[in-house]
Amino acid sequence: MRKLMTAAVACALFGSGAAHAQVSKAEFEQFKAQFEAMSERLNALEAENEKLRSATQKTVKVEDLAATNAQVVSLMNKNTASSWAEKVQLKGDYRFRYEYIDKEDTDSQTRWRIRARPVLVAKPSPELEVGFGLGSGNDDPVSTNQTLGGGSTSKDVWIDLAYATYTGVTNTTMTAGKMVNPYYAVEKSYLIYDGDFRPEGMALGWTDKTFFALANYTWIESDSANAAADGDHSYGIPGVQIGVNLIPFEGTTLTAAAGYLDVPTEGRPAIYNGKFQGNSSVKVGEAAFYENNYEVANASLAFGFSAFDLPLSVYGDYIENQDADDLNMGYMAGIRLGSAKKERSWQVAYQYQELEANATLGAMTDSDFGGGGTDVKGSVISGQYMITDNWYAGSTYHFDQNQGVDLGSNQSYSRFQLDTGLKY
Repeated sequence: MRKLMTAAVACALFGSGAAHAQVSKAEFEQFKAQFEAMSERLNALEAENEKLRSATQKTVKVEDLAATNAQVVSLMNKNTASSWAEKVQLKGDYRFRYEYIDKEDTDSQTRWRIRARPVLVAKPSPELEVGFGLGSGNDDPVSTNQTLGGGSTSKDVWIDLAYATYTGVTNTTMTAGKMVNPYYAVEKSYLIYDGDFRPEGMALGWTDKTFFALANYTWIESDSANAAADGDHSYGIPGVQIGVNLIPFEGTTLTAAAGYLDVPTEGRPAIYNGKFQGNSSVKVGEAAFYENNYEVANASLAFGFSAFDLPLSVYGDYIENQDADDLNMGYMAGIRLGSAKKERSWQVAYQYQELEANATLGAMTDSDFGGGGTDVKGSVISGQYMITDNWYAGSTYHFDQNQGVDLGSNQSYSRFQLDTGLKY
């Protein structure tokens, strides 16, 4: 390009003798200076273009490319590890308890107990959850408490949870395995199920802002080789429940639920530990069997509002065994002030409960009230304070209670519990 420009300028200056003759020496020197300046600018432009071509054509060295690839792989591995951590979560709770028990005609008892229940929860996809949890204690279906002692011997750990839940259908939850009990219990009522009871089977739940429904099947014995009576078939507990959450007027809540479950126990031996837990039984020779099935109808109601700028709940729970002719009813009524959920929040509650011998299956109901099982009645007062959002302290006092009200010796019973615990 520079050569073309030079030729063009030369032709302009020297191309004809006539033109040269007419140009003065001063003008010629001026043209010459302009030409040299133009030539320098062209040289600078060519040098700039050469640099740009070199930068464009520059290649990455092999060793530099390898280092870059290594960095990319490292970032991908870190991202994969982070993704795994986001899909798996460790949850659970821990409780430390002092307990005093006073039963008529029996020496009083004191003991220290722990309850530990870690759960590993994975979410392989947004609509699927898989959980595996361990629990302290023994194989008791309604307790994961472990009494301390025995010279600090190692304590047993059991499978407390093992389930999979699918939520891919709108408002619907499908769970299979050993699970947290999906049955709604008003204010944690234990008339039918103890809070530690983990049903084993399948559950289908549906809920929206107003209504909820549940259908489940829980095995008592899934292996026909271990089942007794009824042709040695496996057997379990089918159950259903429906409910509604309402706001009757501003500042109030109303929850009502109705349920039914069928426990086919008539003619079968005791489900756990050879004990009928307050239920009626009959003897055939040296063996004993349940006298009734437990076709339990359940209705519960809770009304919430505010008092003294605190939440107040008045509630009740009622059950009746449709298969038994007598001693087939149970109920609980209570009141709670406050709500222990966040740091420095608290609550106190009182409830009265009566559970006749054949109202429900004794092996599943509250393990603390009246010493556990059915054929009990009495009062409970409790309180809890949240030290932090996850750490609480509380106490529960079971008093004016009686065991064996209908079928036993009607003994007085009381129990005091002092707890502190953590949720994570």
